[in-house]
Amino acid sequence: MSQIDTNADNLQQPDSRTPETNFLTQQVFQNAMREISKIFVGQEELVTVSLVALFSGGHVLIEGVPGLGKTLFVRTLGHVLGCQFGRIQFTADLMPSDITGAPILDLKTQDFRFRPGPVFTQFLLADEINRSPAKTHAALLEIMQEFRVTIDGVSHPVPRPFLVMATQNPIESEGTYSLPEAQLDRFMFKAVVSYPDEPEEARILELHSQQVDLGSILKSQVQQVTTAETIQKMVQLNAQVRVEPKLLTYINRIVRATRNWPTFHMGASPRAGLAIVQGVRTLAAFRGRDYAIPDDVVEIALPALRHRVMMSAEAEVEGLLVDTELTSLLRGIEVPRL
Repeated sequence: MSQIDTNADNLQQPDSRTPETNFLTQQVFQNAMREISKIFVGQEELVTVSLVALFSGGHVLIEGVPGLGKTLFVRTLGHVLGCQFGRIQFTADLMPSDITGAPILDLKTQDFRFRPGPVFTQFLLADEINRSPAKTHAALLEIMQEFRVTIDGVSHPVPRPFLVMATQNPIESEGTYSLPEAQLDRFMFKAVVSYPDEPEEARILELHSQQVDLGSILKSQVQQVTTAETIQKMVQLNAQVRVEPKLLTYINRIVRATRNWPTFHMGASPRAGLAIVQGVRTLAAFRGRDYAIPDDVVEIALPALRHRVMMSAEAEVEGLLVDTELTSLLRGIEVPRL
């Protein structure tokens, strides 16, 4: 198997999309999915929304119990896409400076110099983010939105592309904090990771029960399919995918309907609509199209909305689920004909 030629110099400028660039985007997506599946089994929604978020300039919140391979996935993703990988284990005593870095005294020059923190990477796994208090969460806000860290009035840009994948234990777990709404809204998507089915779990046992170093497996069995520079080019190209006015109206109706849905205490913000629009553009490009369709909206709506709406107290008592309610909402909105 030969590495795909996805050098940034071979891409068209982002003034228009051609069939060749559509095919290239689709090819990168398909080959990334194939290479990831050599190591990471199942969880198709997680893989898809992570790639969509990366190629849209967004971030992903992952909810699931420990032991489902979230760290394995992010490390594999970084290798396949040719990006640096970093990991921060969030704990109750983690300080903001432990994430961003801090000035330190240089004994040679007797002056302070900035020491970058672990956030200065391209793929950042924020593991168990809801085990830290709000002041630590706040340290990620500027980085996720502005792609920079400001210390003592000086801005330090983080490498691009920059993708934060934060894992979150279920809210019922002991010793966790609820993420503030401002933090939740910074995530483009929320993926829910569930237990694998029986064939998938059997495949996991077959692949990862021999105590072989993951780094060796990645080098010997998994190929890099693109580069960080090419990803940045493709983010610009994906922004040129056509979204018809009727489709924008459809997305707007979905977002606005969440604010009046009887089982929601709080609906989605306009940022949810932006996330869906950006997501459907990238998803359409992954499918080899230069235009979005309603099916793209339906596929991306749940991950874009499930963390931006809040169930009412009555709905929680009744045991209603966010995904079920959002699915009912989507079915009640007329799909446009393009």
